[in-house]
Amino acid sequence: MAQIIIETYSPKETFELAKKMGEEATGGQIFSLVGDLGVGKTVFTQGFAEGLGIEEPVNSPTFTILQVYDEGRLPFYHFDVYRIGDVEEMYEIGYEDCFFGEGVSMVEWANLIEEIMPEETIGVTIEKDVEKGFDYRRITIERP
Repeated sequence: MAQIIIETYSPKETFELAKKMGEEATGGQIFSLVGDLGVGKTVFTQGFAEGLGIEEPVNSPTFTILQVYDEGRLPFYHFDVYRIGDVEEMYEIGYEDCFFGEGVSMVEWANLIEEIMPEETIGVTIEKDVEKGFDYRRITIERP
């Protein structure tokens, strides 16, 4: 597994990193996005979506679990599984159609549904370190 660590010092830098990843994304890719509350997962996802050419506002689908964006270069499936009670709920919303379709999936809090995340998932972990500054983020990207 290849691992890259990138440090950002502002939400704009985090956004731009994710935008570049969105520009390079290909159909069928699945990204897990893990980090504490308030660490910048939504900013990351917004940048990624812009990289896919999505112009509509992107917000975390905390209560709906899944938000679909179709107007970009590729379909974008944004999951937030923070409030999921049981992995069975993922089957009920048809996650397999998203994961194994033509689009790109981004799964916030993917660590909560590890048992159904495919091996080829690209992991993104965002961490704070207040000693390095309020807006500092350590972003670890792991590719299988």
